[in-house]
Amino acid sequence: MLVPIFSLQLNNKVFPRTFAVGKFNGKRPCLVGATAGNKVFIHSPHDTNPQSQQLEGNISFLNVNQVITSLACGQLDEQLKKDLLVVGTSTNIIAYDIDRNVDLFFQEIQDGAHAITIGKWGELPEQLAIVGGNCSIHGFNKKSEDVLWTVTGDNVSSLALLDFNSDGYNELVVGSEDYDIRVFREDQLIAEMQESEIVVSICPLINAKFAYALSNGTVGMYERSNRIWRIKSRNIATVLQTFDVDGDGIDELVTGWSSGKVDIRSDRTSEVIFKDSLNSSIAGVVKSDYRVPGENLLICCTNEGEVRGYKFSVQDTHVAAANAYKNSQEAVRDLLQKRETLLLELQSLENVINNAKETNNKSVTINAATDIPANTEIQTMLTIEKGENNFPGHIAVRVKTSNQTLIRAVIMFAEGLFRGECFVAHPAANQVREYIVVPIILPRDVSIDLHLQVFVGMKASTLFHVFELSRPLPVFSMYMIIENSPGTEPKGFVTFSLNERIPRILLWINHHFLLAEEYAPNTSSLYITFLCVRTDMKLVIRMQNNGQVRIQTDDIELAGNIIQSLGKFLKIEDLQTVGDFPQEFEILEQIFYQIEEYQTVRQKLSSDMAEHASIIRNFLIRAEDARLIGDISIMKQHYIDLLNLNHDLINGYQIRCTNHEELMKNLRYLNQIIQKAGNLRIGKYKTNTIKHCRAAIKENNAQLLIKSIKTGNV
Repeated sequence: MLVPIFSLQLNNKVFPRTFAVGKFNGKRPCLVGATAGNKVFIHSPHDTNPQSQQLEGNISFLNVNQVITSLACGQLDEQLKKDLLVVGTSTNIIAYDIDRNVDLFFQEIQDGAHAITIGKWGELPEQLAIVGGNCSIHGFNKKSEDVLWTVTGDNVSSLALLDFNSDGYNELVVGSEDYDIRVFREDQLIAEMQESEIVVSICPLINAKFAYALSNGTVGMYERSNRIWRIKSRNIATVLQTFDVDGDGIDELVTGWSSGKVDIRSDRTSEVIFKDSLNSSIAGVVKSDYRVPGENLLICCTNEGEVRGYKFSVQDTHVAAANAYKNSQEAVRDLLQKRETLLLELQSLENVINNAKETNNKSVTINAATDIPANTEIQTMLTIEKGENNFPGHIAVRVKTSNQTLIRAVIMFAEGLFRGECFVAHPAANQVREYIVVPIILPRDVSIDLHLQVFVGMKASTLFHVFELSRPLPVFSMYMIIENSPGTEPKGFVTFSLNERIPRILLWINHHFLLAEEYAPNTSSLYITFLCVRTDMKLVIRMQNNGQVRIQTDDIELAGNIIQSLGKFLKIEDLQTVGDFPQEFEILEQIFYQIEEYQTVRQKLSSDMAEHASIIRNFLIRAEDARLIGDISIMKQHYIDLLNLNHDLINGYQIRCTNHEELMKNLRYLNQIIQKAGNLRIGKYKTNTIKHCRAAIKENNAQLLIKSIKTGNV
């Protein structure tokens, strides 16, 4: 197992998920991390510089002069045969050669750098610094060339490279703030998994496995697109790493928690193999031959700068194996005891039922005290309800007993739907009935498995019996069919052709919408009108016998979601579409105009700040001259002028911050609209659409961008 072998204090704060290790001279590793004052500390246990040791031990600092949002270490330039430090801020990234104390490049990036990883992506021949920002992903080579760019659904929060589909090339796994995990094969989206909270960390393992951590304390494991296991804690998992803790040659999952706990779990069963605690929240976990060359250590660092290193110990493994065997024997004994208890209860229950059957064949009860008939059944029904009386549209879960037995409480479990993932409906004693209705509001279009526990009983003081049920909620559960559609149809639409017949499309509709009964139209054409009870927006799906499909909606995101769902159901590899969304395009033109205004204001503010800086220098010189010659009144006047200038600078800075926030908001919308436009197509046509949209943005051409969204071409 693991034993701690060293501990040290950095005497500096360390920001979460900005702790890394790199061999900046190609031989000896150094610890690096973001700390207060917009600085990066560099700690080397092999530093023998007497002056450095005298001043601050073996820690040196790199001034970035901007708020650091992410950093990574890796061989960005393979010819150098050493690691480089890549630092991300809200406006740029810096690739820094620590050994030579020079910048490899400085690259402005409007979307910011929220996450960075270094490695090879897909079939691209060179190492890339892959940067995730404001709904966008960039791949920079050693020359700072943006060789690969794509968009994702929301702000990127974590990145990882692994061979997802076992083709010998790395795919990029992206976690974002819209609760999704996406996998990109270069700029093509090949898989998407939906989670219940923001994905804060992703860690690759072997055999196409990767672990993830969410901001609600969930940690889980995927094998490709299939989730193997997940656990949930009251604390937040801040960082994930891998390390071989038992010497079997296979890495296990290391998790650092906000409570200061570090635990190591089996990648197959999630069983905890090792755990330890530090004094504050874990900021980062890395592995490297930090003290002894060739001997890998697990190194944990806290927010307060406490660093602890662990190494694998064979002797400790034998002790751990003996303890594990002892614990397993105790677990077996506990399970055998529970088994005997359950068998006795089952035998007693069978005796009661048999006696009741002999007494009265028509009325069978489980227990006279409970007064619950043995043939009690729970009936559930899901209905879609429109919003009324300031209560939004929702899905009504109706639960009813078959024989007037009272329902005391209902507990619902659903991942990502309720806070804490469960909801309890417990009527007051004077409102208990044989039925109960629970409203559910789905915030977005995702498929959900709803698990229910229904507590029934005739006496108010006790809950006697529990029924467990499960109901699936389809992706488009919040859409109800309107037989006679009043008003006008949506102006937005997308059209495409399929080599499918109407029955196949109907099968998709029946699987993905919550319908009271399967919809069966005539054989000549398909025409269905839905109403989204969440937004009161209409959705029309038409299809002719020749395979021509038309989806009408004013929501471009909904149109894209339908096309992606339909493509996955019908196993379509490539699909080209043509569409028009007048309302979205009107907003897009306004966004383009606003971005141009914000950039103009930004340039003017920067110019004003530079001018103020020049004036401040002049006033300082004049004030100092007045002090030296003893002219106190002139000196006071200059300092009053400096005070006024300082107020102007502060006001200008606040305006600049507000301007920057609005600019980022508009750029985020722009990237999201490109992502939505890409979802209107499938396969190579989706990739082409994103490329054409990006080219239009580079040219600052709104009309070209709209044309690219409409047709997928320029």
